[in-house]
Amino acid sequence: MSIARIGHGYDLHRLEPLPPDGSGRPMVLAGIPLDHDRGPVGHSDGDAVLHAVTDALLGAICEPDIGQLFPDTDPQHDGADSSQFLQEAVRRVQDRGLQIGNIDITIICQEPKIGPHKESMRTRLSSLLACELGSVNIKGKTHEEVDAVGEGRAIEVHAVVLLVPSQ
Repeated sequence: MSIARIGHGYDLHRLEPLPPDGSGRPMVLAGIPLDHDRGPVGHSDGDAVLHAVTDALLGAICEPDIGQLFPDTDPQHDGADSSQFLQEAVRRVQDRGLQIGNIDITIICQEPKIGPHKESMRTRLSSLLACELGSVNIKGKTHEEVDAVGEGRAIEVHAVVLLVPSQ
């Protein structure tokens, strides 16, 4: 596989209050814990950024998606750190002689605000992806108070990755 490959990943999680008022897990995005009164409902830790990036990588190499490789019906993934899923996708990319050219991520939510956390998220992702910091971009957007995302009841993430042959 010596050609460049492009992959797109997407994830959406419902947000609920944290226990005891709801079933939301603590908010973690791109491996960074964020202080927020709501959190994702999910089988693993619910890190929508790492889920979307994992699917983008797997899609670029035409592998099964995150739900097929790490099904939510498997109890061993309950509460799992999503970096485990991402590291497996990175391993599969590297096994094909590819590396990250660049990755562009859009996080869509009303709260928490992404701007104050972007640099720590980029740094964490560049470490997890084994790529240069300058190859990782993150944007934060809102849905202008429209639909479940805009009403703060969900978070949505898109990720696009370019894989290039390893040097």
